[in-house]
Amino acid sequence: MKVIEKIQEATAANDNRVVFSFEFFPPKTEDGVDNLFERMERMVAHNPTFCDITWGAGGSTADLTLEIANRMQNMVCVETMMHLTCTNMPVEKIDHALSTIKSNGIQNVLALRGDPPHGQDKFVQVEGGFACALDLVKHIRSAYGDYFGITVAGYPEGHPDVIQQDGLASPESYQSDLAYLKRKVDAGADVIVTQLFYDTDIFLKFVNDCRQIGITCPIVPGIMPINNYKGFLRMTGFCKTKIPPEIMAALDPIKDNEEAVRAYGIHLGTEMCKKIMASGIRTLHLYTLNMEKSALAILMNLGLIEESKISRSLPWRRPANVFRVKEDVRPIFWANRPKSYISRTVGWDQYPHGRWGDSRNASYGALSDYQFMRPRSRNKKLHEEWVVPLNNVEDIYEKFMKFCLGKLKSSPWSELDGLQPETKIINELLGNINLKGFLTINSQPAVNGVQSDSPSVGWGGPGGYVYQKAYLEFFCSPERLNALVEKCKLFPYLTYMAVNKEGSWISNVNKTDVNAVTWGVFPAKEIVQPTVVDPASFLVWKDEAFEIWSRGWAKLYPETDPSRKLLEEVESSYYLVSLVDNDYINGDLFAVFKDI
Repeated sequence: MKVIEKIQEATAANDNRVVFSFEFFPPKTEDGVDNLFERMERMVAHNPTFCDITWGAGGSTADLTLEIANRMQNMVCVETMMHLTCTNMPVEKIDHALSTIKSNGIQNVLALRGDPPHGQDKFVQVEGGFACALDLVKHIRSAYGDYFGITVAGYPEGHPDVIQQDGLASPESYQSDLAYLKRKVDAGADVIVTQLFYDTDIFLKFVNDCRQIGITCPIVPGIMPINNYKGFLRMTGFCKTKIPPEIMAALDPIKDNEEAVRAYGIHLGTEMCKKIMASGIRTLHLYTLNMEKSALAILMNLGLIEESKISRSLPWRRPANVFRVKEDVRPIFWANRPKSYISRTVGWDQYPHGRWGDSRNASYGALSDYQFMRPRSRNKKLHEEWVVPLNNVEDIYEKFMKFCLGKLKSSPWSELDGLQPETKIINELLGNINLKGFLTINSQPAVNGVQSDSPSVGWGGPGGYVYQKAYLEFFCSPERLNALVEKCKLFPYLTYMAVNKEGSWISNVNKTDVNAVTWGVFPAKEIVQPTVVDPASFLVWKDEAFEIWSRGWAKLYPETDPSRKLLEEVESSYYLVSLVDNDYINGDLFAVFKDI
C-alpha cells in the first residue's frame, strides 16, 4: 500500500489519530544487520504506518539496502519505503533498483538527489544519471506510472547547500528552495518528509509557507531524538541544522553523562511532538539511528503506544507486500515460523482470501538453507540453552518441558522470542505432557468468545469476539502414538493427523478436510478465519519440522557426539502429530493424555 493512502485513510477516519513511522540505515556488519532486524521486529510490533531504509552515500549500500528493504516488506511485514538517490546512479542502476523493489511488492520510494560521494565536497551528476531529485521523480512517474508512492525531502531551514556561514539561508535561497519543492510535488510526489530540525517554530513556519504557495500534500516532520552529545553535534553539523541556544544550555552541563543526555533527548522530542500535534499535524517520522529506546519512549510519552498493548490485525502479522495484502488465511503449522512460511509461499500466483480451500495454492516452495539459518544472536542463545549432553530421550523431554515453562527463551522450532502470551495460559499442562514424551512445538488454548482486544489471545481490533479450538502439535514415539490413538476413541470431538519422516500416515480425517481452528466475529464484517488445519499443508510442513531435528539442533553438536546421534534417531523414528479438540466450549484436550 502507498504511504499516502495510509495517511489519507487515517485522516479520513476523523478520530484525531496520529500516525508515526521509523527510519533505519544499513549497518556495516552482518551482526549489525541481525541486530537491526531484531530491534525492528520489536518496534514494528507497535504498528508504525511505515518504516524507511536509507541509501548509502554514493550508492555505497545499494545491494544491502535492496536486501534489507525486501526483508522489511516481506519478512518483517511492515510497509517499507526505500530511499533512492541520484549519486553515482546512471539510469540503468536506478531502474534496476526500482524494478527489484517492485517485484518484491514494495510500493514506496523516497526520491533524493543524495549527498556527494565520500571524499567529495559537491554533488556531481554522473554520466547517464540525473542531476536532482526532481529528475528522479519525473523518471519514476514516466517509467512506472502510478505504481509507486513517491516521497520527497523538505528542508525547513533551506537545503544545506544554500545555508550560509551564519547558519541561515538567505530569503531568496529559501524561497527558491520552496519553489523547487513545489515542482517536485507537481511532478508527482505524494508526501514530504522533512530534514531534522530542533526549532519547532521554524518547522511550523515552513509548513505554512508551503501551504501559501499551493503545496497541499502531507508534510511529515522528521524528528531525531538526541541519543548522545557527540553524535548530536556531528549530525546537526553535517545537516547545518540550527540548534536553539536553550538546547545547548541544557546539554552542556550533562554532555558527558550519556544517560542524562538520552533522558533530555526524550523530553525534548516529546515536547517538540506535542507542539507539532497541537498545531493539527497528525504525522510523525522518527529518525531512529537504529536505536529503539528513545523513539519508543517519545511515543509512549505521547500516549501513542503502550508497551503492554500491542494490537494484532490477525493472529499472524499481516503481509505488507502489495501482491499478498488480501491474504487472510494460513495453516497453523507455521505459527512459530512465519518467515519460513512466507519464503515457501513467495512464488504463489494467488494467496488465500476468505476460505483456505477455495484458493489454496499447493505449490509450496522447496526447503532452502534459509529455513535453518538463524540470526547470530539467536544462534548463540540456542547454543547456550540446547547444546548440552543428552544421555537419553528423557533429557530431550526435559528440554521441551523447560521451554514450555518459560525457563528457556529459544527453541529450534521457533523463529519467535520465548513463549507467546497465549501459551502461558496452558504452559503447566504443556510441561506435563512433554515430560511424558509428547514433545510440543505448537499449541493454542480453547477460546470461546473472548473480546478481540484481549492482551493474550485478541486480534482483529476492538469491538469483536475471537474463538479458537484447542490445538496441539508434537512429536512422539510410535508406542505413545498408538496409545494416544486408542484413547482418542473415547473422545469423539478430537481429530488427529500423524506422519513420520518417511510419510507413513495415521489419521481419523480425510486428506481433503480443512478445519478452521481460529475465527473472529467483528462489526460489519464477514467471519474471519485466519488459521486452519489442512492435511495437504501438514504433509508439506512435516519435512521442515523433521529436518529441524538434524539441521536445526543435531548439527549444533560435533559430528561424532553421541547427543547428535540420539537426536537423529528421534528424527527417524518419531511421528509428528497434529491434534484438534473441536469442542471449544466444553472440551478438555489434555484429558486424553491422562494415564498414558
